[in-house]
Amino acid sequence: MIQSTSWTLHEEVRFDRGGILSRDWSTYPILTMPEVPKVEVALINRPDERALGAGEGSQGPTVAAIANAFAHATGKRIRDLPFHAARVKATLG
Repeated sequence: MIQSTSWTLHEEVRFDRGGILSRDWSTYPILTMPEVPKVEVALINRPDERALGAGEGSQGPTVAAIANAFAHATGKRIRDLPFHAARVKATLG
C-alpha cells in the first residue's frame, strides 16, 4: 500500500529529448517517511493455506482509493499518475 501511494502521489520518470533526467534517488521522487500514512495490519491465522505474495493484491485498490477520494472531495477525476501538485491544480482548473 505504501509503494502504491508513492506511485500515485510522486513517482514519475522524467525525460526530455536528450533522454532520462531522473537517474538516481536524488532526482526520482518517492514518498518520504514523514509522508507515509499510518497503516494498520491485521494478520489472519491460516496455517493450512500456502504462502503467497499478498502485497501485490493491494496495489490496484490503493491507487483506486486515492483517486476516488480525490474525485469524491472535488467532483473532478485525475486519470494520469502521479497526482503531483501541477496535475492536481490543472485538474481543479
